[in-house]
Amino acid sequence: MECILQALAKFIAKTYYLCPHQNFLSIKIFYLMGAKSGQVITLNKREFKQKIFDYSFSKEWDYKGDMPAVIDFYADWCAPCKMIAPILNRLAEEYDGQVKFYKLNTEKDPAVAKIFGISSIPTLLFIATTGKPIMLKGAQSQLSLKKNIKKIISKSESKSTSGNSFLKSLFSSKGTS
Repeated sequence: MECILQALAKFIAKTYYLCPHQNFLSIKIFYLMGAKSGQVITLNKREFKQKIFDYSFSKEWDYKGDMPAVIDFYADWCAPCKMIAPILNRLAEEYDGQVKFYKLNTEKDPAVAKIFGISSIPTLLFIATTGKPIMLKGAQSQLSLKKNIKKIISKSESKSTSGNSFLKSLFSSKGTS
């Protein structure tokens, strides 16, 4: 039984990019609690269709999320993917509550990668709550990642403020005398 738990802990540590110095108990607790906010969440094909975009029913991009998102298309064997993983983890903490961070293994779910024409990894998809997503191929610097995150945040904020302009005009303090 202990052997199975240790194998499970190694799988979780690998899946969630946990540091090797974390002990078995903290990994077990992390697993039992599920992914907390401020962390990169692993998606599979089914979850991608539920949370991001159901490409089987629609060919036009229609993001299902309620806040901007970044998706890291990666593979376990990919060295550049492993290089940017800690950066994405830090950014997930920094932008907690503003941007959701996801990752999708292209080896396990090649159909999703094919839909987006992903031929090299890592590929990052930056999604605002409105408009088309931005796709970047290859490992990116933290500065480049932050620049694109700020773009999707501002694009999403401009949508939410412009959507309220009609209501604001109705309830503005400017009265007619």
